[in-house]
Amino acid sequence: MRYAEKPNHKKSIESLANLPICRIFRLARACSRLTIKHLHACDPGVTPMVPGSCEESRMAMRLNDRSVRKLMATATRRRDVWDTVLPGFGVRVSPGGECSYVVRYRVNGRLRRMTIGSRKHITLSKAREAAHDALGAARFGKDAAAEKIVARKAETFAELAREYIERHAIKKRSAREDIRILNGSPHKKKTGKKPHEPLVIRWGNLKVKEIKRRDVRDLLDEIVARGAPIMANRTLALVRKMFNFAIERDWLDSNPCQMIKRPAPDRQRQRVLSEEEVRAVWKALDEEHPIIAALFRIRLLTAQRGSEVHGASWEEMDLTTGWWTIPGERSKNGLDHRVPLSPQALRILKDLRNITEKSKSKSKWVFPSTRKTGPHINHAQKAIERIVKRSGVEFRGHDLRRTAASLMVGAGVPRLVVSKILNHVETGVTAVYDRHSYDQEKRSALDFWGRRLEAILANKRDAKVLTFEARR
Repeated sequence: MRYAEKPNHKKSIESLANLPICRIFRLARACSRLTIKHLHACDPGVTPMVPGSCEESRMAMRLNDRSVRKLMATATRRRDVWDTVLPGFGVRVSPGGECSYVVRYRVNGRLRRMTIGSRKHITLSKAREAAHDALGAARFGKDAAAEKIVARKAETFAELAREYIERHAIKKRSAREDIRILNGSPHKKKTGKKPHEPLVIRWGNLKVKEIKRRDVRDLLDEIVARGAPIMANRTLALVRKMFNFAIERDWLDSNPCQMIKRPAPDRQRQRVLSEEEVRAVWKALDEEHPIIAALFRIRLLTAQRGSEVHGASWEEMDLTTGWWTIPGERSKNGLDHRVPLSPQALRILKDLRNITEKSKSKSKWVFPSTRKTGPHINHAQKAIERIVKRSGVEFRGHDLRRTAASLMVGAGVPRLVVSKILNHVETGVTAVYDRHSYDQEKRSALDFWGRRLEAILANKRDAKVLTFEARR
């Protein structure tokens, strides 16, 4: 009986009734195994259907160059035609004669569709291979369509920058600096230098593969000519990491930063404030907001990094025992760091706590933002500029940490103890086996530093001869 004929259901049922029950079961099992390919082979005049949205879009046939050209010539409206050889592979044709190869599959129970490419740009055999790969990947839970979207987004440097920040840079302590180099600083500084052009503006619309070694060299030469060789070094380091990031994700085959040397040697800043300059800066803090003044005084008394002080919360502070525990996620080396609080530091923190508790918004931060620009104070660059102008002392925030460390070592505090206070990572065999906490030594050193700082501020003659004696 041909499928085109109208079936005689009554006759068919009567014939089935005369068959043995085992034969009926075998026929039912065989019918359940029929596929589109089998039905099409039984009768070429029949067009089997694949589940879809409408009857015309559910057509299926053996796709070859001849059948695809015929579909393009006879299309009256857009429709999808699926291949009977490779289930899931098909073509989408439009009345205008446009034809694209598509593939659909399921990943984690979700039906997915991916456009492989236009017939103008890819052959049928290549499209079938791509569909076969996508279907094979789906069996292992991989979504080829999602991966294609990610790869397409990464074609431009702007998209690569976005992916790098979201997936990699945001986890680093240098994320703020990376974002500034890529997107520019939101804070406009009035300087005589030519402003730095963000990389996203310079290279944003360029394809990542189009950026060559010459482009990187031209960029670095311009930064050096602008009088910022250290910035050129930082830019090179960032760009090199970004292109390595792209290589790991198969967006690039090679790094254009290879064989490019740093434009200038890194110059370590050696600025250490004198005792007279310390007094001038400390006095200038009296005219600042109490939170700002406490911030810089704690930085000088504890010798900790600016970011660690700025982001301190009251949960980290134990004002009863006099310990400040910096969690590993906020420390540079990723380890918890215990900082003993000298009597001078405790006095400042307790006064600050009284101020913050009386305010309407009881912040969990020790140094909450005074301008409502964030949860806590970040860089405090404007405050530094005011203090410099008022005191007449040129300094940066990190110079306070270096000054505290230098004056402690100069007064007899062992270098190893100062290193433990600064939370520096030590290398060597001894460092591997040394598991001493140095808590007592750090407390003795910072208590001494607090007393010595008081003597310096009071301009006492014995400030220079006040030496450290280790507590036993």
